[in-house]
Amino acid sequence: MIATGSRPLKVKFILPALKEATDPYWRPIKYSLFPPLGLATLAAYLSPGDEARIVDEHVEPLVLDDEPDLVVIQVYITNAYRAYRIADHYMSRGVFVCLGGLHVTSLPEEAAPHANAIFLGPGEQIFPQFLADFRGGTPQRAYVSRSGRSLQSLPPVRRDLIWRALYLVPNSIVVTRGCPQHCDFCYKDAFFQGGKGFYTQRVDDALAEIARLPGRHLYFLDDHLLGDRRFAEALFAGMKGMRRLFQGAATVDSILRGNTIERAAEAGLRSIFVGFETLAPENLRRSNKRQNLGRDYKAVTERLHSLGIMINGSFVFGMDDDGDDVFRRTVDWAVEQGVTTATFHIQTPYPGTQLHARMLREGRIVTNDWNLYDTRHVVYRPAQLTPEALKRGYDWAYGEFYRWASILRGSLRHGTLKHQAKHFFYAAGWRKFEPLWDWLIRARQLTRMTPLLEAILSRVTAADAEAQPAAKLQRVADDLSVVSSRPYS
Repeated sequence: MIATGSRPLKVKFILPALKEATDPYWRPIKYSLFPPLGLATLAAYLSPGDEARIVDEHVEPLVLDDEPDLVVIQVYITNAYRAYRIADHYMSRGVFVCLGGLHVTSLPEEAAPHANAIFLGPGEQIFPQFLADFRGGTPQRAYVSRSGRSLQSLPPVRRDLIWRALYLVPNSIVVTRGCPQHCDFCYKDAFFQGGKGFYTQRVDDALAEIARLPGRHLYFLDDHLLGDRRFAEALFAGMKGMRRLFQGAATVDSILRGNTIERAAEAGLRSIFVGFETLAPENLRRSNKRQNLGRDYKAVTERLHSLGIMINGSFVFGMDDDGDDVFRRTVDWAVEQGVTTATFHIQTPYPGTQLHARMLREGRIVTNDWNLYDTRHVVYRPAQLTPEALKRGYDWAYGEFYRWASILRGSLRHGTLKHQAKHFFYAAGWRKFEPLWDWLIRARQLTRMTPLLEAILSRVTAADAEAQPAAKLQRVADDLSVVSSRPYS
């Protein structure tokens, strides 16, 4: 069904549930963190009289007996099969269906049979053109983003379509697109192929979007918040005085370079995602993660700790230089460096990446079941480990890093009791209180946790207090280590 003329449209935007959100490993809180900002951004291009709804299947049921004029579905690799089933259902009812996102851009020939139109690449330039064609009765089969990519004069994100009570962090925000780096395992190069791979909003526009968000806490979902130094420093200068507490992501080299990270801390940065990925230089070289080569990881953690910034470290297992010892070495290093939370991954060769192309040439990919491409399953033949050993080591690493003794030992790497407590309660709260999170999600009361989150994120620096004696806490950690030790084998 194609709309013509200027009559108002009924548009349904859908984020299908990721496969991993429906299996026994599911941590409901992980999929209740952030609303689907990409869909809310596209919705901003609709006309004032259009009727729009966003359905995030992770936090609410998806009703399929309606007949909107247009359905727009965001596709990731592990929700692809679910997305295709939803798309096929609506197409069978005569509804016009659009598919877009990372997976569609990587494998357009796979997605195309399940849609009336597909979007390849970022949508800010192509969605307005599609809407004009759709209203005019002449939609194309494919829309490809290439030249002219810009975030200038974006309409305000349709946050009125987001049900804030269903998310722990409704105040998520994106002020850049892409990343200036070119890691072989990352989707970014495939998604932004044919045009600019990294670009920013105007600082004033970003600050205006921040000002529209209630409360104090923000989470920047940008791949690399410090990727453009001048933009980042101007943004942080504008944020000073807003009394915001925020979290984001950056690379090892950007944290060590200049004083941008200090300006971020002054503006309210309290927690940062850092892609350490591997402790082996050969792995870094092979994956083209040159921004980490020759960098002192310990200097990164010390600098962040001195500024009171908590660390969410990212680590990948199964790279070609990884042997049996990689799991314990990585966990021990992360705990000893006081990394607050860790995200572990099994290396996953996503289609469209250089890693996937290399492994395909080498005949090492063993399955194209996209449901398994969730960084928790082994979908290729590792160079030095058996698939079973890689999976077993990955599971062990999560259990070891988040056992009580490890959390306490990691917290003791900080110099003040306040910083120690901050680390301990943030890490424990993230992994040790699943029944509480589940109850809050079912009761749709996640936003009640925002004041507690803001309290934990309050600023702590080395200068806030003199170092406190930690002997008693250390004895507790030693006792817990003896009682709960879990050797890796």
